[in-house]
Amino acid sequence: MNEEVKNGIIFERGDKNDAYAQFFTGQSYLNGLISPEKEVNVGVDNVTFEPGCRNNWHIHHDGYQLLLVTGGVGLYQEEGQPARELHPGDVVVTHDGVKHWHGATQDSWFSHVAITAGTPEWLEAVDDDQYSQANASAKRD
Repeated sequence: MNEEVKNGIIFERGDKNDAYAQFFTGQSYLNGLISPEKEVNVGVDNVTFEPGCRNNWHIHHDGYQLLLVTGGVGLYQEEGQPARELHPGDVVVTHDGVKHWHGATQDSWFSHVAITAGTPEWLEAVDDDQYSQANASAKRD
């Protein structure tokens, strides 16, 4: 499974996500599928995370984020809620103004298509203790 996710299951993995690297712990890859500036007022990206990679806590203002899980095993957590384990076929809806993070588990590659509207506000990193706790306690819906 890891090799399939690493190489791209549905969409190509994309290049190293250097543009947003400051908002991630670990290595992620980004393949922009639809650019909000050119086609519609929403961004659609395939994001791939190496094992252990996660993004910082963040909030979407005046919009939302939808995650369509396409490969591997990941984590999603909203502030004040337990972490949720994600598998291919899972869908996550993050409403406007909700502080959250997402990424791969410690031992799996992970990919999702992110459909995003609005403006992100990037916040603090998910520290190693928070991340370890999320890995240990994540619940499968």
